[in-house]
Amino acid sequence: MKACFKCKNELNITGKPGRGDECPLCASDLKVCLNCRFYDSAAANECREPSAERVVAKDRANFCEFFEFRETSAEGAKDDSMKKLKDLFK
Repeated sequence: MKACFKCKNELNITGKPGRGDECPLCASDLKVCLNCRFYDSAAANECREPSAERVVAKDRANFCEFFEFRETSAEGAKDDSMKKLKDLFK
């Protein structure tokens, strides 16, 4: 399942999104680091693809040619949302 990084809306898209594609629910850009399978906050430049150029705005559309939409499970998206909520009110 592909889901928007911001609203967790399930997306029915095939292939790679274009730089101008947006989530139909929240209008967030889709071709962003936070939606990419290579995004890793613990990695150098927050990306596991060693050849990728650094992108500063991880939540904005970019020109990265290594972008691959990450696959998530419905349970994973719900668990992630709950974790963020619990972390907010610690």
